[in-house]
Amino acid sequence: MTQTPETPGETTAERTSAQLDDDNLTRQEAAERTAAVNVQSVTAHLDLSEVERPGATTFPVRAALQVTYDPQASEQTPFLDYLGASVEGLSINGEERDVASAAGGARILLEGLTAGENTIEVRGTSRYSRSGEGLHRYEDPDGSVYLYSQCESADARRIIPVFDQPSLKARFGFTVTGPESWLLRSNSPETGREPAGEGLAAVTFAETAVMSSYLIAFVAGPYHEVTQQWTHPERDLTLELTLLVRKAMAEHLDAENLFTITKQGLDFFHTEFGYPYPWGGAEPAEDGSAVGKYEQVFVPEYNAGAMENPGLVVFTERLIFDTAATEAQHELRANVIMHEMAHMWFGDLVTMHWWDDLWLKESFADYMGSLAVDEATDFETAWVAFANGRKAWAYVQDQLPTTHPIVADIPDLQAAHQNFDGITYAKGASVLKQLAAYAGRDAFRQAAQRYFARHAFGNTGLNDFLSVLEETTGKDMHAWSEAWLQTAGIPVLEVEVAEDAVNIRQTGIDPTTGGQIARPHVVEVGLYVLDDEGRLSLHSSAPLELTADAEGGLTPVPGLVVPEGQPRLILPNEQDLTYAKLSLDPESVAAALTLPLNDPLARATVWASMWSMVRDGELPAPEFIKAVSELGLQIPEAAVVSTLLRQADAAAQRYTPAAHQHDVETRFAARLAEALSQENGGDAQLAAARTLASLSLRHASQLDLLAGLLDGSAVDFGISGLEVDEQLRWAFLQALAAHGRVEKDQLDAELEAKKTTRGAIAHRMALAARPGQKIKDAGLQQALTGQDEDGQELSNDHLSAVIDGFTADPQGLTSGYESDYFEALNGVWSSMTLGNAGRVVRGLFPSVEHLEPGQAPAEHPAVSRTAAWLEENAEAPRALRRLILEEQDSLLRSLRAQANVGS
Repeated sequence: MTQTPETPGETTAERTSAQLDDDNLTRQEAAERTAAVNVQSVTAHLDLSEVERPGATTFPVRAALQVTYDPQASEQTPFLDYLGASVEGLSINGEERDVASAAGGARILLEGLTAGENTIEVRGTSRYSRSGEGLHRYEDPDGSVYLYSQCESADARRIIPVFDQPSLKARFGFTVTGPESWLLRSNSPETGREPAGEGLAAVTFAETAVMSSYLIAFVAGPYHEVTQQWTHPERDLTLELTLLVRKAMAEHLDAENLFTITKQGLDFFHTEFGYPYPWGGAEPAEDGSAVGKYEQVFVPEYNAGAMENPGLVVFTERLIFDTAATEAQHELRANVIMHEMAHMWFGDLVTMHWWDDLWLKESFADYMGSLAVDEATDFETAWVAFANGRKAWAYVQDQLPTTHPIVADIPDLQAAHQNFDGITYAKGASVLKQLAAYAGRDAFRQAAQRYFARHAFGNTGLNDFLSVLEETTGKDMHAWSEAWLQTAGIPVLEVEVAEDAVNIRQTGIDPTTGGQIARPHVVEVGLYVLDDEGRLSLHSSAPLELTADAEGGLTPVPGLVVPEGQPRLILPNEQDLTYAKLSLDPESVAAALTLPLNDPLARATVWASMWSMVRDGELPAPEFIKAVSELGLQIPEAAVVSTLLRQADAAAQRYTPAAHQHDVETRFAARLAEALSQENGGDAQLAAARTLASLSLRHASQLDLLAGLLDGSAVDFGISGLEVDEQLRWAFLQALAAHGRVEKDQLDAELEAKKTTRGAIAHRMALAARPGQKIKDAGLQQALTGQDEDGQELSNDHLSAVIDGFTADPQGLTSGYESDYFEALNGVWSSMTLGNAGRVVRGLFPSVEHLEPGQAPAEHPAVSRTAAWLEENAEAPRALRRLILEEQDSLLRSLRAQANVGS
């Protein structure tokens, strides 16, 4: 065995204590535990008796784990993960252990396990969360308290002592004591309820099927509940469908719409996957029939979009539309519902061994979400939204210096937390869409069905999925995997037009190795020409297979004849079948910037390539903004319009030189105001209003219009049909506050008139946005400490609101704050949860900067200060350095783009 040398002056006890406080579980530690420990069951009791007490911060827990142990399999003593407030008791096989020596801030050492079966019992006190990690406690403006859990990737250990890693699956049995008037829910159905004192009840839930710890779930509170049933048309399977929201949101719950989408998804996935829904406590009767549950709860202050807990899926309540919502928002919600439902199979039923193969659940769920919306619902633009939104996220992420292969190297939990990113989700989904084209849809479907049948309730890795693919396609999938899944970087498809031929050249560099990348693609190449209505319409297309070994990366397109003397556009990724950055030829770019395209998916694909050109400094931001102003607002698809307006706003703020910025933003603001008067209601008008509010946080030319819309004098500005609802009111007030045109008493009165969760967050942001050095200094202090003006912990949403308000600074009052920011980084990282620390690190980074005349991007003070921090903090946590490296790259990219804009 290997001995670990002691640090001079450090005792063994001190070293052990430090290890027990280490919350960053490594892949190696997880592998050793998997080899030595097998978990049969985990039972736990959560005592929420005091949850309604004002300011309650902790709750007692008891847990019992039945495990088998093989002492020969690992030299390391196993430990439980627990990020609780304290441990009061520990027993192993009935023998009490010394808590003081066994329990630290993150781990409980299990000295005394014997070979074979063991029983571990722990009594502890857990903390309620304010960051959305663990068991989150929310106090409603009406005084009610609501709880919900979020445990991915390793936050089950914030609730109960557990082996918190995907490979140590178990059956979980829970009892929750709480107010008897509350709804108390977990993954499985309730099996018993007993009085537990005055006004309290103890609810027991059925034992779950075998699952990973990150999937345990709890919901508790006076939730509003609506139920329906779904029955499989061919199987004897019935699911009780439930929707839960806070009572304050009940009037906005469009239950019929949500149930319709849920049922469409259940129909689709049962056909697609060929494996019955495996969760919700469905126990087959003698006749084979079963009744299970599928609950969906929408909660406040959620730190993600949703979470796929088996039987109890949790969503952000932003998906319950209490203000005006565009068709794009409704379609996005449907996509999220389908994404989480796909996880019941991809991820929950079959789970990756470790987070390296996170793509085995998230890439598949992202792809299946769009596929289900496209094929099972009434929405018609799922792949358009995917091309314009999700894929754009992947392209941005894949150009960062920290990009990684889809099958990633995840050495520890901090790395896992950060790999819930555009590569794992959107690039992985894009590659799976290409795989379906490459392998054939039927073969892909058959592979998924075999995968579930073969590995149900187990753990898998890359080779397990490749094996079933090879069986159904008859192809060697390992070469495909090496090209697509195990290398990083974006392939570039460049259009080259010769006198009588069109060629597609594939190039690309893997930024992680510096080597060339060449990937197999099955694509369509489309030729668009001017039609009689002045639009670019598809004239012809040609299928093309790009091989990894094409000479010089060049592949001719057979049968595509390019007309001369008229506008035309050649699209090398017609139907958006593959994942690649497009380098259009100059004539195609000119046509795209001046002429409307009549095909929705082609529009999304081409506009995404235009945005990439802006970020790469190949297309000047003012030209892009002009094109969006002239063409973007005419696009019928709300998802594309909203995305383009956000991108144009970012292009004006980050990619436009300071000398041009005022004029560019004045013209853009005027165009948005014009759009408000040209539209009479509808999604385009709403998107324009929201973008104008965002732009006006830093630009003042349309503040009178915003003030008028708040005062109800829209007609004086020639605007009709725009509902200035709560969301828009606060957006306008925030912009006015940033310019000093509303005072605190007016903001307070607005909140007092309508006390809502949305309003409380928006109010905090508006207060922090006001000009005034003391206000900005206080905002910075609150952001860096995570505490409000009274020293109370800020929730995740309120922390983000403070950061957003602080950085809304048209007067330049925050100039020079960067020194405090960089000095505080290590302290922020060590004192906050990963989620909240990430909010601070990214949110306060000096990302919006401009070049001085003649200044090179690398010479900018913010770039220099970032480089100095990275050099001085070479030993800082890798996850923290990754965030700074990514922000540094984004800053340099924006400055380079500014430098490429002519004077």
